[in-house]
Amino acid sequence: MVFFIFGYPVIFSISVPSMIYIIFSRINPAVILDHMAISFERNFILLAVPLFILSARIMNESTITERLFNFADKLVGSLKGGLGHVNIIASVIFSGMTGSAIADASGLGIIEIKSMNDAGFDPEFSCAVTAASATIGPIIPPSIPMVIYSMLSGASIGYLFIAGIIPGFLLAFSMMIYTAYISNKRNYPRGQAFNLKILLKSFVKGFFPLLTPVILLWGIYGGVFTPTEAAAVTVLYALIVAVIGYRILGFKKLIAVFKESALSTGYVSGMVGSAFLFSYIVSREQLPALLTNFIMDSGIINNKYIFLLFLNMFLLALGCIMDPIVGQLIVMPILIPIAIYFGIDLIHLGLISVLNSMIGLSTPPYGENLFIVSALSKVPLGGIIKEMWPFIITLISVLFICTYFPSIVLWLPKLVGYIP
Repeated sequence: MVFFIFGYPVIFSISVPSMIYIIFSRINPAVILDHMAISFERNFILLAVPLFILSARIMNESTITERLFNFADKLVGSLKGGLGHVNIIASVIFSGMTGSAIADASGLGIIEIKSMNDAGFDPEFSCAVTAASATIGPIIPPSIPMVIYSMLSGASIGYLFIAGIIPGFLLAFSMMIYTAYISNKRNYPRGQAFNLKILLKSFVKGFFPLLTPVILLWGIYGGVFTPTEAAAVTVLYALIVAVIGYRILGFKKLIAVFKESALSTGYVSGMVGSAFLFSYIVSREQLPALLTNFIMDSGIINNKYIFLLFLNMFLLALGCIMDPIVGQLIVMPILIPIAIYFGIDLIHLGLISVLNSMIGLSTPPYGENLFIVSALSKVPLGGIIKEMWPFIITLISVLFICTYFPSIVLWLPKLVGYIP
């Protein structure tokens, strides 16, 4: 925490104290290296992370985002406050391709904010709805944070992916209700009248990008390929569509995409490696067992419902100040055993933890989505935050519904064979 406060890089802040512990505990580093090698060899699912990062980069560097936005516009643009609804629906579609809230906010954000501003929406509201809708990205499959959680918990990534579908649509629906309310109140404009012929034309233009989530989900749940292989298929398909199909990405641009993806992968891999050291210490010192005993002896938390309340409050607060992946890597090794003690399903817990961290991306003071949309639009952060609070309340409402009604999260996984 001292390193974090003084602004040191995340990897440094986690790994240096861990190495100091290892030195003073006189642990043979070779033992830890062997343990790491065995653990990472078993976590084949981690290979999905760089692949999903690469697919997101390819999508953002091509006109695929514009085609998706155009289709969403023709679908729901005729509603009152049409482009606000388009913003949300475009995020739902895009989330089925990238698994990253940051990719959504930075990729679609440019198109969404400009279109809404040109149509007469308040710039602050345009930014707020863009940041809020980006939280859907890692909830609807695929999802990079869910891959990290799967590595930490051992929960099936396939079931985690499908568990996010209903909550993802609930998020979209709740935000559209608020958008409709505020659009009527402020008299925001409608888009063009609904026209089935124009909708079909936009569908044809965006058909191949729209097919991405269908291929991904069909492949995973049809038993054609594993979730990790699905990530590779997504990259291959995105390359075929962008390079061969639409002929958008040239050789130079493609090399730049690979370089940026490599840098992002290096950053995530460094965090995973340093967090492994921290997790090793947590396990060696039996911190989860000590914390569980403390909680039970104190009598403050004596059932799973109270624990879930404290869990949400803690994760929401953590999400406001910390990157989602970093937060997961640090706290989930401690929280997962406690959740198991209280009989909380690991798939349910995974959805709750990811949703909390995504809400944190749009929450002051350090919500990354807020900084991204502010930089894209040149709108001051203060005005965006003011417009953001109703969306945050909406998102937290859905979070608590998913928390205390686990059947909403687990219904689809059970439908495809999950046994809690």
